[in-house]
Amino acid sequence: MKLSRFFDDLMAVYQAEIEDLKSDSEGKNVLKARLREKAQQLPLLLPMMDSNPEMLAPAFHQAFIFMNPLALEGVISKEAHQLPAWSALTKSVRLEPWAEALAKLVLKEEGGDRFLVIAAALEYLLRGHRGAQTTTPQSEQDEDDENCSDDDYDGDDGNVGRYGRDDGDDGDDRDLDEAGADWLVEQGFDRKE
Repeated sequence: MKLSRFFDDLMAVYQAEIEDLKSDSEGKNVLKARLREKAQQLPLLLPMMDSNPEMLAPAFHQAFIFMNPLALEGVISKEAHQLPAWSALTKSVRLEPWAEALAKLVLKEEGGDRFLVIAAALEYLLRGHRGAQTTTPQSEQDEDDENCSDDDYDGDDGNVGRYGRDDGDDGDDRDLDEAGADWLVEQGFDRKE
């Protein structure tokens, strides 16, 4: 199945929103706490449901159980005006018990039906259920990074590792601090003594 332009554009923004919620300024994982906040803020965010669904969808992060993934493959190929009703998906997608009250709240609003379909499709894409997906979901990439040895990045034979990263050694033996200081001077800062 082909990913529609609507979901291709929206998915990039939704994924960035989830990534932004994952950690605080100190790098600590705060996703669960922030998702709870998002769920509590949902009534205030409802006016944004049509214009910015990616702002509300995190309240439903991990709220969907996909019984029939093929039904979602059909949804993600559609543009916004072609989306099915939420009731058409209820046999293929179930809500976690904790999300049912949130869904009822959303369904009372105009556009709530369409929003739940969008939220389910975004979660489906985020989890990487797509059969024809060409990119690895971010969580799998993070896992891969943690499980790789240094040899995967840059071997002794001078080849760049599987991630295509170079060690930055271009024959310049200057100290890293000195190189950083030179760069800052080039940017207009005074040299630190």
